[in-house]
Amino acid sequence: MGNIGEDIKSNFKNNRVKAIINILYTAGWISNIQNEFFKEFDISPQQFNILRILNGASGPLKVQIVKERMIDRAPNATRLMDKLCAKELIQRINCSEDRRVVNVEITDKGKNLLNKIPDDFSENLLKNITEEEAEALSRILDKIR
Repeated sequence: MGNIGEDIKSNFKNNRVKAIINILYTAGWISNIQNEFFKEFDISPQQFNILRILNGASGPLKVQIVKERMIDRAPNATRLMDKLCAKELIQRINCSEDRRVVNVEITDKGKNLLNKIPDDFSENLLKNITEEEAEALSRILDKIR
């Protein structure tokens, strides 16, 4: 079992400092695992998030709405969508009423890619904790925010 103090060879001023370092360290650990996992599918975790958002929508969404729903609200969302368009995983639809508005939707190729990605890849990251511990962790993280 991991121990943040041993993993980074450090002592902490108090448990709050230890907790924040642990959150940041764990976020990086999860990010690295996700980046490696998605390489096989030639997308990034952020691109996967965009595909999931669009797949769950009942139709095309404004680019701004996609940005608001993203887990990682990075300013490069437009660039990420450009790459997904180039791979023909999503498509842009210009709004006839307002030229400034651009809608996006997932393509059949994008849906097919999502179907190839195992549903439980994220759950495997938390395989060492119980459902109750996962609920408590989520509640604590919500409380922090």
